Amino acid sequence: MKLMRPPYQLEFLFILAGLFLVCLAQRNATAADKIHVAYSAIAPTQGVLWVAEVGGLLTKNGLDAEIIYTRAAIETLIAGEVQFGQMTGALMFSARLQGADPVMLAGVQDFLNDRLVVRPNINSVEELKGKRVGVFRFGSASHLRLLNVLPRYGLGERDVTFLQVGDTPERLIALHGGSIDATLLSPPDHFQALRGGVKILLNLRDLNVPYQGTGLVTTQRLLARNRDLARRFVKSFVEAIYLVRTNPTLSKRAFAKYRQTKDDKRIEDAYQTLREIVKPKPYPSLEGFRTIIKDASDRIAAARTANPKDFMDASLLEELDRSGYIDSLYR
Repeated sequence: MKLMRPPYQLEFLFILAGLFLVCLAQRNATAADKIHVAYSAIAPTQGVLWVAEVGGLLTKNGLDAEIIYTRAAIETLIAGEVQFGQMTGALMFSARLQGADPVMLAGVQDFLNDRLVVRPNINSVEELKGKRVGVFRFGSASHLRLLNVLPRYGLGERDVTFLQVGDTPERLIALHGGSIDATLLSPPDHFQALRGGVKILLNLRDLNVPYQGTGLVTTQRLLARNRDLARRFVKSFVEAIYLVRTNPTLSKRAFAKYRQTKDDKRIEDAYQTLREIVKPKPYPSLEGFRTIIKDASDRIAAARTANPKDFMDASLLEELDRSGYIDSLYR
């Protein structure tokens, strides 16, 4: 005689199966790796990270990312408080020379393109002698890039007075208020400066100087410990560049969020600035790092023997490139 399961046993089995499916779904939903990512400025070159977050690319690649703006991006990266950071080659270069292990995985900007903005009474770079020049902080991009430019006009570090003023908004206030005489601004922020009556003295892009600007940076420790995590972040970065180049609506939404503005003209200018410089295959610039090393050699003994290849690791980007994945995005 065939035995029948009591109805309550069948109901119990269905409940167990349902609970199993719920637990499985919850486990999958929480499977994303929790990471912290720092960015060091509100400049348009930082926009690749913003588009990756707003476009949902980090989530798609299994990353639960908290995006943090901090003026101590390199310090938090070295301390292990964040796993990735967007910062300039010069910033991470200084830390590596001091024995830390940051390494650039992808680059956004590989030529100087800042504008030297000055008060109306200054008519040449040579006239900066004895003047007050505002920088974000000592060792920042706005400081080190000026150290590259000044010798081209017969000036040295001691010929001007560098003042640590802060990020772009603070330097604009200082310039318009007369407490500094000059500063470097990344496009399109120089347009805002012009509205206050100051002028552009020099477009650094005209100098055609290879220079590793903003890029995606992590540590060699993380690469050794969790290469797959870094691989997924680089993939998100490459996909975000694709969106920057092909989806202006989403990209501008990201710029509006992170630059905290509803001004359509400023959003458009910032977006176009990034779109014009970012490359589908964002390899860090060997020549750009060579320039940084050369600039530092007179001031830092350790820079004289530095190898530009030691400051970058493009292996994850090369994997994506060789697989044909990057090319497939644009087909």
